[in-house]
Amino acid sequence: MAAHLSVDDFFESVKKRQQPSGLTICQQALWEEGVGNWEKAHTLIQDLPDQQSALLHAYLHRVEGDNWNACYWYSQAGTTMPDIDTKEEWKELVKRFLK
Repeated sequence: MAAHLSVDDFFESVKKRQQPSGLTICQQALWEEGVGNWEKAHTLIQDLPDQQSALLHAYLHRVEGDNWNACYWYSQAGTTMPDIDTKEEWKELVKRFLK
């Protein structure tokens, strides 16, 4: 069950490219981005209206290099672009969304 999935187990699943069952949409998007499937990650969350999805949407546009669009989505999520690189942000988001 994803509810009991540890951060380390999530990272390991990305390394092995074996998506765990029971992930939420946001966790799935992070997993897809982790294995390099930006398009799939974006498709999963782009139309969701909540702030959590907006945060992931922002992150994905930041990865894409579209900082203007990323800033817009960070504002929709009620935050600003973090002052860390995208790899570190991905790790932080995984930790946040696995809580």
